[in-house]
Amino acid sequence: MTAVSLPAAETRPVAENKRKSSTRHNTIWGVVAWVAGIVFVFPVIWMVLTSFKQENAAATNPPTWFFAPTLAQYGQVFDRNITPFLLNSLMASVFSTLLVVLLATPAAYALSLRPVAKWSDSLFFFISTKMMPVVAAFLPVYLLVKHLGMLDNIWTMVLLYTSMNLPLAVWMMRSFLLEVPREVLEAGEVDGAGLIMSIRKIILPIVSPGLAATALICFIFSWNEFFLALNLTATNASTAPIFLVGFISSEGAFLARLCAAATLLSLPVLIAGWVAQNKLVRGLSMGAVK
Repeated sequence: MTAVSLPAAETRPVAENKRKSSTRHNTIWGVVAWVAGIVFVFPVIWMVLTSFKQENAAATNPPTWFFAPTLAQYGQVFDRNITPFLLNSLMASVFSTLLVVLLATPAAYALSLRPVAKWSDSLFFFISTKMMPVVAAFLPVYLLVKHLGMLDNIWTMVLLYTSMNLPLAVWMMRSFLLEVPREVLEAGEVDGAGLIMSIRKIILPIVSPGLAATALICFIFSWNEFFLALNLTATNASTAPIFLVGFISSEGAFLARLCAAATLLSLPVLIAGWVAQNKLVRGLSMGAVK
């Protein structure tokens, strides 16, 4: 039985209609994506715009859309000595993130590529520590820190942020390590690669996007943490989120200054995300939130 083929003159309009339909659908979805993106980013845009207003213009209802920009609010923020708070947050976030990566990577390796006995129980234990609310565990933590004389100490925050982010990092890194082809590892072993060389030359290059995604998420969680910093620090180790509370007083909220401070405190996270955006997108698409 022979197949009947349509003449080229008849198939050409069909192909053109499909191409036009596909282009129209892509345009519609592109517009929808832009609208959704603007809706989600609008609060951030409004925060930045408000930071350039005077206080009387920032508190109007309905909002003031047209105003004369000013940097006075940023001057007020720097006059309140924001630098120590930024340095404390940076130190706690960076050091805790480094510790998390150093501890989570070998733990995830032992739970994925070289699974230990009863690895599923170990994995469940890690994630079960995230099921308890922080406030429920705060009293014993506070008493222990006070007994050790480590209240208002930045290294206390480093250790707490490490323990807070470690379970999530182990789960994420395990998902990324499961993406490593076993054949590549076996080929490396055949060529004489030991454990250290396999990690350096084979595993780390493959999971580097996931490693960057894990580190950035842990950094963001540490940078934004408020409850522990509020209750365990005072003057020496107060972090950036604590600085923001100072703009809310019995006289009301200084909205323009608060937005200026929030904009400044958002910059490190935005810069880190922008620098690692390529690896972040690849990492988030290959692992735990795939």
